[in-house]
Amino acid sequence: MNFESITEESLNLALDIMNSNPTYNMIENGNPVRTIKEVRSELLNSTTNSYLIKMNEEPIGIIDFLDHNPKDNHPWIGLFMIHGAYHSLGYGKKAYVAFEESLKQQHFKKIRLGVLDNNEQAKRFWRSVGYSFYGKSELEGKVVDCFEKKLE
Repeated sequence: MNFESITEESLNLALDIMNSNPTYNMIENGNPVRTIKEVRSELLNSTTNSYLIKMNEEPIGIIDFLDHNPKDNHPWIGLFMIHGAYHSLGYGKKAYVAFEESLKQQHFKKIRLGVLDNNEQAKRFWRSVGYSFYGKSELEGKVVDCFEKKLE
């Protein structure tokens, strides 16, 4: 697994990954399909670092990472998504473990993330890789369950 920064040139790959997950898109914004404009706004910004997750040079996912959230002084994963064709094959866990290892090498001590309240599949995934629920918040009018993990 490796991580490649998303650029304007690779944005269509990210769009394909996002649109391979219509259930998440419905939960997140009420529409099963995202536009290139929406994906550009979410992944090509000056606040977060967005990466294609690649396995043998094949893009299989996306991770959007904020290394310092000024609201709580912690790093956050904003989006972690595996292409729909690769669900339930263990790639998500492998990709996350590789990303976590890179965070440890950069001396991050804790990582946080939010999961939309009604995204039970995501909550199960994050618990399975060691995250613990610590509270609820609201983001753009949606209830979000907040999770964190200490990196050792």
